[in-house]
Amino acid sequence: MFDRLEDLLIRLEEIMSELSEPSVVNDTARFQKLMKEQSELTPIVDAYKEYKKCKETVEESLMMLEEETDEEMKELLKEELSDAKKRIPELENELKILLLPKDPNDDKNVIVEIRAGAGGDEAALFAAEVYRMYVKYAESRRWRTEMMSLNENGIGGFKEVTFMITGQGAYSRLKYESGVHRVQRVPETESGGRIHTSTVTVAVLPEAEEIDFHLDLNECKFDVFRASGNGGQCVNTTDSAVRLTHIPTGIVISCQDEKSQLKNKDKALKILRSRLYEMELAKRHDAEAEERKSQIGTGDRSEKIRTYNFPQGRVTDHRIKLTLHQIDAVLNGDLDLVIDPLIAADQAAKLAKMNEQ
Repeated sequence: MFDRLEDLLIRLEEIMSELSEPSVVNDTARFQKLMKEQSELTPIVDAYKEYKKCKETVEESLMMLEEETDEEMKELLKEELSDAKKRIPELENELKILLLPKDPNDDKNVIVEIRAGAGGDEAALFAAEVYRMYVKYAESRRWRTEMMSLNENGIGGFKEVTFMITGQGAYSRLKYESGVHRVQRVPETESGGRIHTSTVTVAVLPEAEEIDFHLDLNECKFDVFRASGNGGQCVNTTDSAVRLTHIPTGIVISCQDEKSQLKNKDKALKILRSRLYEMELAKRHDAEAEERKSQIGTGDRSEKIRTYNFPQGRVTDHRIKLTLHQIDAVLNGDLDLVIDPLIAADQAAKLAKMNEQ
């Protein structure tokens, strides 16, 4: 591990030197590539430098303690030695986590699909709340959201909604949200005050670019139709809506959010490309069953991952047995309360697996 860290330290110094060269500054693509590598290496190298400094402090303090006669100075040296010794194992663990293999999709934007499941109108109303939760979370991280497809139920609920979140590291944090989200509460329409259970399904797909996944347009069938619903001027008077069918898989995507047929077609293709890319990733995961076991439930849409219990004000994530009595905060977009422990548990599982090898 330390040989690798020394190599990374040297590599960062090389990058810093290259970034100051005029030829690199004038080459936008090269400059951006080096800046990205620099931002990835800096936290690792900073932690390694602190680790080396702590090791030096231990050695120096031990030597000075042997020679020092002043009792007050000895106490200060012992304190410094104790702090450095305590910090070393913490930094070793930190470095192991920083050196864990990164998911190649972590820096990607995401396409999020939310569908109302069991529970009829109540499930659709909760699907709309889950959508708003993700939008507020995106806003808190200064990510951008863009609606791609929406099917409403007429009373403020969403039968299904697809939207895109654009921002640095969006997939690295939101990939843990794929699965079944369950809500337990008394619906507004329930006169008897009984608690109902409803579900929504969330799928978080890394945005697939053309270089990630080749899509054969000959396998795609496009139909255009007149958009329906509240779309403002023009939306109901032109054939701007697009229905895309992927013939080999039978996947059908409808987009009618834009007034332009071309924009709706582009959105539909973007969703299809990401869905097919996700299917390809799932195949790879299945081929690496052990690797998947070490992950904290990312990607499986049929897995019940979380319960939102309104009467108790409770949110429970079943994968890591985390219970928070902060349902309002979570639904208002403070999702880091759940995501941070999920990331920590995922890293701990991967570290444990690495230590077994």
